[in-house]
Amino acid sequence: MIVDEGSEMEEASQMKEKTSLLPGFYKFSPKERAQIVRDFADLTDDEVRLLQSTGSLDLDLANKMIENVVGAFPVPLGVAVNFLINKRDYLVPMAIEEPSVVAAASNAAKMIREGGGLFTHSTPPIMIGQIQATRIKDPHGAKMAIYAAKDEILKKANEQDPMLVSLGGGAKDLEVKVINAQTGPMVITELHVDCRDIMGANAVNTMAEAVAPLIERITHGRVFLRIISNLATKRLVRAWCTVPKEAIGGEDVVDGVIEAYAFAAADPYRAATHNKGILNGIIGVLIATCNDHRAVEAGAHAYAARKGVYSPISMWEKNENGDLVGAIELPMAVGVVGGVTRVHPIAKIALKILGVKTANEFGEVLAAVGLAQNLGALRALSHEGIQRGHMRLHARNMAIAAGASGDLVDLIVQRMTEEGKIRLDRAKELIEEYRAKGKL
Repeated sequence: MIVDEGSEMEEASQMKEKTSLLPGFYKFSPKERAQIVRDFADLTDDEVRLLQSTGSLDLDLANKMIENVVGAFPVPLGVAVNFLINKRDYLVPMAIEEPSVVAAASNAAKMIREGGGLFTHSTPPIMIGQIQATRIKDPHGAKMAIYAAKDEILKKANEQDPMLVSLGGGAKDLEVKVINAQTGPMVITELHVDCRDIMGANAVNTMAEAVAPLIERITHGRVFLRIISNLATKRLVRAWCTVPKEAIGGEDVVDGVIEAYAFAAADPYRAATHNKGILNGIIGVLIATCNDHRAVEAGAHAYAARKGVYSPISMWEKNENGDLVGAIELPMAVGVVGGVTRVHPIAKIALKILGVKTANEFGEVLAAVGLAQNLGALRALSHEGIQRGHMRLHARNMAIAAGASGDLVDLIVQRMTEEGKIRLDRAKELIEEYRAKGKL
């Protein structure tokens, strides 16, 4: 069947109701995809041009963002489609170099959509700032003294960020714990700071540093570290979905996904890769929006081990109808204002495409993306093998790295895929073969 891609693109872009359900999106050229995204996210002509410029980060701006700048490093920016979250359509920008991630997320989102889409929930955006007090003779007495001075400590913390407080955020509570460390007992004061729509590292660290002298006076100890914790157990996001067995390929495929999950739940070696697959999608979105993906990844892995055994952060089971039911829960410290998210020009466009209004909504979308990514990986692993689609995409990278260009790339990909030999040396051999035949 001949498909008129131009008419499909025009039809998709002129839909009266904006939808992320975009069949054949992968068939379009980058320029055609950009036009569809433009209509969905109401991008301007300048934003579309900037989005498609691989050198879009001005060198002077880059020099202000980090130290010792010598250039910029472009990463492919794709858009995952088909996402329906809380009955709303989303296009999800992902900056990632790994093949098959965007395709897997889009495919899984389409299956999930058949069951009504993804649903989410999040707790208030509370971050934890830790103040470490040491050299204390009576640590438990010092703990009680800190609790007695709670109001004074919170007042001091909130004086550091009146703007955050005016928006309803700020230091809301504190907890104190005594831990027995290698160097002796420590009294750890933990500030609970509502960060609203910022990630919160700078605000929390500033508050922690401000109350440190007060903690020293109260405990008669010595404060060393005053810093945010990336294990944001009070800033959790959750997502869940039901995938009809017909949408995923039948009850046997449902059982395969559940068996794959059970493997991860029983073995930390498998759980590490299971969670890495979840983070593939999440980190792609975080990079696209210039959020701190290292903090989120550290928090996710620490959360996975919070009970003393490293475990999966998602769960899959079968309901009474034989359909697949999935859920995920993890910490999510992200922001939609402040930091580089509002400085980097592509990050600003990525947030506009995503269309989230608050940090909580952003975190919930990330949880939904992680669950969909997990489904795509588990289905591929248990049903057809992870390499089938992944390696064909990888073959393109091998062909280009070997020196192929234009139509030759597709020829070499086809040959390597048919042979099952997707290697750089084989790509080079095929280039020489085509050159000898005069096809170059």
